[in-house]
Amino acid sequence: MMSRISRLLPIAGLLLATAATPAAYADGLDMSHGEAVKLFWKNEEIYDRNAQTVTLTGGARAVRGDVTVDADTLIGYLRKKTAPDGQPTPPPPANGQSGEADPMGGSLELYRIEARGNVHIYNQTDQGWGDHALYDMDQAVMVMTGKHLKLTTPQDVLTARDVMEYHSKTRMSVGRGDATVTTNDGKQVKADVLVSFSAPDSPAPAGQSQPASTNGNPLGGGSSKLDRAYGWGHVVLRTQTQTATGDRGVYVFATQIARLIGHVHVTQGQNQNNGSQAIVNMKTGIATMLPGSDSPIQGLVVPNEANSSQAPK
Repeated sequence: MMSRISRLLPIAGLLLATAATPAAYADGLDMSHGEAVKLFWKNEEIYDRNAQTVTLTGGARAVRGDVTVDADTLIGYLRKKTAPDGQPTPPPPANGQSGEADPMGGSLELYRIEARGNVHIYNQTDQGWGDHALYDMDQAVMVMTGKHLKLTTPQDVLTARDVMEYHSKTRMSVGRGDATVTTNDGKQVKADVLVSFSAPDSPAPAGQSQPASTNGNPLGGGSSKLDRAYGWGHVVLRTQTQTATGDRGVYVFATQIARLIGHVHVTQGQNQNNGSQAIVNMKTGIATMLPGSDSPIQGLVVPNEANSSQAPK
């Protein structure tokens, strides 16, 4: 089955509901639950009966709830729909043909979306870009690859060179390869691998109802503020006045305090302290070197900068 159209129109009858998945968290670019997925395309729609895929070309779009995925090409992966627990499997069509042969027959469901070329995934507050993306609806996991990978929220920006992942159920974002989180006030956390977690929803005040859930959102809604980030390999923390590096570290966004471990170097101007561990307060600019078994604390203090109240200590 193939059709050509000159503008974005929804596939008639192909509003594909996905398998039901419990929503462990309310936010995140998560299309694993909610209403049906609406598909749009400009050029061709190709249904491969053997592969059980629907390919949309020439500029395509998938929409579910407040989440939209745009790309040059979208591929929807279909499978036989299973009946809910305790209910019998739907009978085959009356004409005797297998329901798997036709996505319009209602016996197939969309469980994975692949986006190729100029990928842009977004909701009202957050956005993501890449060259290729794969979204698994059962696991609520999105994996993006390509050049200039980026996820943005109102509070910060996450970039990576090789791979970027978003795990909605655990509110976890992963950047691989020169991964960087930059906050609105210019603070920066960088590492070879950077894993960040968003803060959970705040409970509603007493006497007030919980705001409506924004399920269906792989980049997070208004509550997508980062809680903490873990870095491995060449970890770098930067403020306007100070740079701290180490082998691994953790940063808590609410307190703006980080802990670095392994070959730690803290520099501010020409002042430098070296050691095995450090606590870095990125709000005040004060770094506290901690003793460790690997090596003693060593420092270099330049006289004309020694009176700075923000010098490492």
